[in-house]
Amino acid sequence: MAKKELYIIRHGETDYNRRGVVQGSGVDASLNDMGRAQAAAFFQAYQHVPFAKIYTSTLIRTYQTVESFIELGIPFEKLSGLNEISWGIMEGKVPNTLDDDYYRTLIENWSAGNTAMPTEQGESPEQVMARQRPAIDHILAQTDESPVLVAMHGRAMRILLSWLLGYPLARMDQFEHSNLCLYKLTYTYQSGTFTLDVANDTAHLFAVNSYLEL
Repeated sequence: MAKKELYIIRHGETDYNRRGVVQGSGVDASLNDMGRAQAAAFFQAYQHVPFAKIYTSTLIRTYQTVESFIELGIPFEKLSGLNEISWGIMEGKVPNTLDDDYYRTLIENWSAGNTAMPTEQGESPEQVMARQRPAIDHILAQTDESPVLVAMHGRAMRILLSWLLGYPLARMDQFEHSNLCLYKLTYTYQSGTFTLDVANDTAHLFAVNSYLEL
């Protein structure tokens, strides 16, 4: 195999997402009705793609997002390296004004290049990248698997896309995302490089979003 295609998606919506509550890796929340509708819409749009393998984080919201594909008999594997960043003491907490200041300071530090700065009692972007590397190495080592579907999380996705595409982690916020958005990458084995084919695509959610606007 000369190339490998990766379809990387963020999980569907949970009630925590709806309420603006941080989940991180420590809150194992299920999809809500909207999240299930988003998952169904993505399945409807991409069920024709002959995925050779599905990879998810160990958190249930990623499994539920791709469950319809798994029910087709596509093999899947859970990798903890794909888990969301740990937001430490902020997980499961409804943000208030003081929390807004905390997050602002954190993001400003990361954007300034201090990506070794961890969340309080949680992880730094560099720590997340360190645990993502063996997960991606494992996926790429399966040279007979293409395309693959990878279901993961928002901040972890930003970190992953940054280093896969050769950007410093300080620029991770350039990779916008929403629930059940799609990024598609192609890995070329000969050069050992990734190219970005599709970014933050949500066209498959048009019917879901249109229904909500009625």
